[in-house]
Amino acid sequence: MVNARTVVLGVGSPLMGDDGVGVAAADRLRRTLGPLPGVAVLDGGTWGMQLLPEIEDAERLLVLDAIYDGQVPGTVVRLEKEEIPRLLYQKVSPHQIDLREVFAVAELRGTFPPEAVALGVEPEAVELQDGLSATVEAALPGLLAAAVEQLRAWGHAVEWPDPTRARPRGSGTDA
Repeated sequence: MVNARTVVLGVGSPLMGDDGVGVAAADRLRRTLGPLPGVAVLDGGTWGMQLLPEIEDAERLLVLDAIYDGQVPGTVVRLEKEEIPRLLYQKVSPHQIDLREVFAVAELRGTFPPEAVALGVEPEAVELQDGLSATVEAALPGLLAAAVEQLRAWGHAVEWPDPTRARPRGSGTDA
């Protein structure tokens, strides 16, 4: 169903080095793809509970983020719906909401999207710094390719530039 609403949600903090990989990936995806029918590419940053309506309205959710999975830094990681963390725990302040809690609320309300995948990169440096580490920056093309592959698997007609094939100037078709 190509008309189904798919939300691509890039999350993380660009001020914390590799934690910003999801936001960087969503930005590059949005700039490269342009408008795509049935798909909303969002910069979720660190919005927390403000993301709940977007998540609940989605039929398909693709989360782009830094994912700690015990892999070598720069490894592209994929989590299926059942593997995506959703939990609630006691907080000192209501300002400490993270994405796992947003997912938990949607799950409790029965509104977590029927189809969900999280794609990310194992971070190398999550510390106060502007920009991604060279390792994670080098992994971005693989993360973007995985995101495009998932969108295609969900039935979206995604045109993605293939850096291994040259296109003649002024041509709208592949050479």
